[in-house]
Amino acid sequence: MNKLHNKSKKAISSYLVTGSIIALIIAASPYIFYSYTSFPQEKTWETFLFTYTANWYQKVQVSAWTMMGKFVPLFLLIIWFITCKHWWYHTILIPIGMFAFQLFSVFNDDVGITDEVEIWWLFPIMLVIVPFVYLIKAKLSHNLTKDDLKDFEKELGSNKGFWQSFKDLF
Repeated sequence: MNKLHNKSKKAISSYLVTGSIIALIIAASPYIFYSYTSFPQEKTWETFLFTYTANWYQKVQVSAWTMMGKFVPLFLLIIWFITCKHWWYHTILIPIGMFAFQLFSVFNDDVGITDEVEIWWLFPIMLVIVPFVYLIKAKLSHNLTKDDLKDFEKELGSNKGFWQSFKDLF
């Protein structure tokens, strides 16, 4: 009995530590965003590791401000995706994809406007994710309206192939 109690204490402790770290990261996100103020207001930034030249944005600080404006929401959405327990969490991949493409566009200095064509890159992702989420919702709605939850649990425990599961939805 004592071993079970210790295991549950360890699990709770691990859960609290992980949750606390995630909470601290989320709480620090404004500081991460405002870190752009520590970058120089010049066209070129030289460090011992690399040299960065702001071509499109003309100043390194403006470039960093733009990058942080895309990175912080992307970072927070990734945390949300990883920690979300809802059935619809796959839809979070759509804004994650949008911010990832925008961040890539910011890094790519020869792209003129960063928020213009990402929707066309996201369209194939949305074509997969939206029906997938809808099918999950339809399956859950169908199974939750059944009178017997034991059938639902039995069906969840059964090993079916992808196509058989897909056919069962219709």
